Amino acid sequence: MKLIARKLESGGKYDRLRVLRDDGSETGCEMPRQGVLPHDLVHAVVESRLHLKDGFLGLVGKGADIAFAEKNFREYIDPVRHFEVAQAESVVEGLQTQLWQGVFDFSAFIGGVEGACVMRGVAVPQISEADGQAMFDTALRLNEQWRQVPAKAEFTLAFPLAETA
Repeated sequence: MKLIARKLESGGKYDRLRVLRDDGSETGCEMPRQGVLPHDLVHAVVESRLHLKDGFLGLVGKGADIAFAEKNFREYIDPVRHFEVAQAESVVEGLQTQLWQGVFDFSAFIGGVEGACVMRGVAVPQISEADGQAMFDTALRLNEQWRQVPAKAEFTLAFPLAETA
């Protein structure tokens, strides 16, 4: 599956993500600009490193419409059947916080993941400090590449990522 992120006009509030599935079908959504690697691209880092097959991007790859899933996350996701989606979302939130801080603090990261998982009613995934650091390093590298993309240009990732750190 390919994730094709397109930067829109400079100064805008959104960019665009197009997902090209292996079967040739597509889905897409707007990506709010948050000052770091876009949230949906952080999912690629997390789900690849943790080998989640049924995380958010995993379900999109299997045919879920990305815009529907994002707009109705709480109604669409059943924590019993889709626990990996809720786990992935929790880890992404924890990792984004670390990206905004600019340094990796494993204790703060895992604390954020634990709190988000409790809120969603799912088990905390097993994440070693090495995995956390690798996800952070990969996200930083991709963030730097994303920052270099000019307006109206695209940034493409193959999911799952071949390497995460």
